[in-house]
Amino acid sequence: MDSNHFQIVSESLSQDRGVDERTFASLSVLAERLERLKELDSVFSGVGFSPDVEALQRRKNAVAIA
Repeated sequence: MDSNHFQIVSESLSQDRGVDERTFASLSVLAERLERLKELDSVFSGVGFSPDVEALQRRKNAVAIA
């Protein structure tokens, strides 16, 4: 099953859906894709996630440590 990772993360950020394991899985996929883009061309080196997505990533990391 191919899901729309951007939509899942977006809906989690807007609180249209809960933040769950699927949210964090989608966030991981998007982070991997962004890293691949950065490796392909330096034009993408300055591209990053929004502060809200970065906060969501930190939340994931906090859950993983706890």
